[in-house]
Parts: sequence; C-alpha cells; structure tokens
Amino acid sequence: MFVTGRLPVVVAAGLLPLVLAGLAGYPAYAVLGGWIALCVLLVVVDVAAAASARQVVVTRRLPVRTRLGEPVPVSVALQNQGARLLRAVIRDAWQPTAGAAPGRPEVEIPPGERRRVDIPLLPRRRGELVSEFVVVRSRGPLGLAGRQAVHRVRGAIRVLPAFSSRKHLPSRLARLRELDGNTSIQVRGQGTEFDSLREYVRGDDVRSIDWRATARAGTTMLRTWRPERDRHVVIIIDTGRTAAARVGDGTRADAALEAALLLSALAARAGDHVHLLMYDRVARARVTGVDGAALLPALTDAMAPVHARLVDTDWHGAFTAVRTLTTRPSLIVVLTAQDAAESARGFLGAFPAASRATTVLVGSVTDDGIAAVARRRDSREDVYLAAAAERTLRDAENVADAIRRAGGEAIAADPEALPPKIADRYLELKAAGRL
Repeated sequence: MFVTGRLPVVVAAGLLPLVLAGLAGYPAYAVLGGWIALCVLLVVVDVAAAASARQVVVTRRLPVRTRLGEPVPVSVALQNQGARLLRAVIRDAWQPTAGAAPGRPEVEIPPGERRRVDIPLLPRRRGELVSEFVVVRSRGPLGLAGRQAVHRVRGAIRVLPAFSSRKHLPSRLARLRELDGNTSIQVRGQGTEFDSLREYVRGDDVRSIDWRATARAGTTMLRTWRPERDRHVVIIIDTGRTAAARVGDGTRADAALEAALLLSALAARAGDHVHLLMYDRVARARVTGVDGAALLPALTDAMAPVHARLVDTDWHGAFTAVRTLTTRPSLIVVLTAQDAAESARGFLGAFPAASRATTVLVGSVTDDGIAAVARRRDSREDVYLAAAAERTLRDAENVADAIRRAGGEAIAADPEALPPKIADRYLELKAAGRL
C-alpha cells in the first residue's frame, strides 16, 4: 500500500470544518477525530478499489551493450491479468549514472491488455548498468492511495567506451593503404617486405629500380615494398591513481582508452597482433590472442568495467606481465601520466630496455589549462599560480627527457590530440621499417 500527495491536501482541508465547528461551539477534538476517520475511510475504499499490482506481468526490452553517451532505448511491458482497470505509476530502479529521464511514467491498462512504457537512458559512465526490479504502483479511483508491488525483473546493460577518436581512423587507414602498396606511393625501409614489380613513373625512388627485371621487360621496372605484417603491439594502460585525474570532460583513463582503441583498430587493419593490459597493482583487464574483426569488441568489453583506482601502480609487475602476453613484442605503448619526477621514479626504474626489435612509446595526457595558467600575469595570485604551472610543465619535460635517455619515446598531448598522435607515430614506425 502507498498514499499519494493528494492525501495531505485532503487532511489539511479539514482545517476549515474545524474552524467552523469552533465558531459554532462544537468540541474541536470531536470534529478533528471525525475528519480523520473520514480520511482513513476514503483511503481504505481507494485501496480496495485499486487494481492489484501483483497481477501484472512485467517484461523488459533492452540492448545488451551500448556506447557511452549514446541514448539507449529501454522499455518495460506490463500485462494486466486482473479484472479491474490498472492506473499505474512505474519506477524502474536504474542507478543515477544511467541517465534516466526525471519523473515516473504513468499508464492505464484495461483488464487482459498489455502496454509498453518507454524509459530512455543516457549513460554517463562506463561499466555495468543494472536494474534489479520494477515497482508498479496501482492507484485507486480517488487518487489518494493504492497498492504497490515489486517485480524482480533484472535488466543489465554494459556501457562501452565512447570511441570518439574513430573519426580519425579513415584518414589513418588511407595512409596505411599508401604504405601497403595500394597506391602509387611506395616506401622502402629496414624490415619492409618485397611486394611486386611495376613500371617506373616519374617521382619514384630510383634506388628501387630492378635492373634485371628492366632488362627482361625492355622497360624500367621498379620494386615495390610493403611494411611487414604479423608484428606485435602491446598496449599497457595505467589504471593507478594518476589515471583518475580529470582532464577536460573526462579522466586520463578515458583518454588512454580512446588512444588504445584507435591504435588497435589501425594495427588490426595493418595485419599486426594487438595485446592489451590494464594494470595497477594487479591486471584489471587482459586481451591477447584476438585478431581481425573480433578485436575491437573484445577490447571494448574488457575496458568497459575498469576504472582508475587510488593506488600507486606496480610498474615492475606491469612490465613483467607483458612477457606473459608475447615473447616477441615489437612495439610497447604505455599510456600513463608521468609528469612528476617523484612519482615517476618507480616507472623509470622498471622501464624496459629498448632494442632494435623493441620500441617503447610512452603516451601521456596533458591539461592545456596548465599552459594557459603559466602565461597569465594579471594579478599577484596569477603570478603564484603561473610559477606553480611552470614548475609542473618543467617536471613533465624532465620526465620525458628521462624516458628518452632510457631508450623510449615520449608523446604528450591533450585528450583530443593524443590518440591521433600515437596513431601517426605507429604509421611512421611502419614506414621506417622499425615495426
């Protein structure tokens, strides 16, 4: 049973007869008691006349997966198996991050009929959205009270990363096709594979002329090359405390996911093998041995429930776990935030040794607002803030220099620019024959 907002209004309306009774000399307590008894009687009648909320069959219709920020069409179907008209108010128990519209939908269902109620969602966070039950409130004809029932109908939606950086994918795939020999532009570098012979055209590299084929064909023939395939790309995403910092509209972890997805999509099209490790103190997600069209769904499923944790990352454990993914890594991409010398000591101490066959690339998300603060000098407070911002920028550059001295490469950019920068560097390594 439940009561509606009309009941307090009806009870408050009893003040008028109470005042009139006092003016007429009647006992106030008798009038008050009579009015309360009348309200109780109306509530009992309203509850008795309401349709049974338990004689309702509730079913759901919802997708299994969706992307962050995209509207989700969710609906609840109710079938009235009772003998009375059902005037119902529906509450679907999604958590606040599901982004359900305010208010509770109302519906009228004649006996034996079925109605569907739309409850659109707009998720605001990655992970699992779960609703364990649906509450059906059946109001009486007076609208003062009614019956209530909880229907245990579970619904779950996995919210995947938004992958907004996929807008950069077509242009990078076009460059990849150029490297792969599908256009007239060819490259030759250390580690590239011979692809085919074709006639020489103006602008081609004369060092690629095949003189024996030229003698046989009677015209100048050129060797074309393509980057090697079946190389290995290992992506490590830091899920420690530094990844929880907010930059722009999201966290550093969100920007790292975008960079990882863009690089993975590009590497999969290039015929390389992609391995993913999300790590802080332990491995939070691991994807390996998945290639082709199944790669991106596997990555997004693994990434969806993982969020940054307020712990320091164990970098020795992280780089040790890389060796369990593949024994022949050609490119290790570490997506982290190493911008303070004190917190970067553990990272630099565990940094893997780069070699001719292994390239280590460190991508960090930066906040453009810090650079803006460093340039501001309008007041004394601005000067102090600018000094702190300049110290932060200098520390980040010192860490980047230490990464380069250790044999790695450092790329720092804002959340929007980091994914394409890492993808471009991957293509440059492909073109140079280093991958």
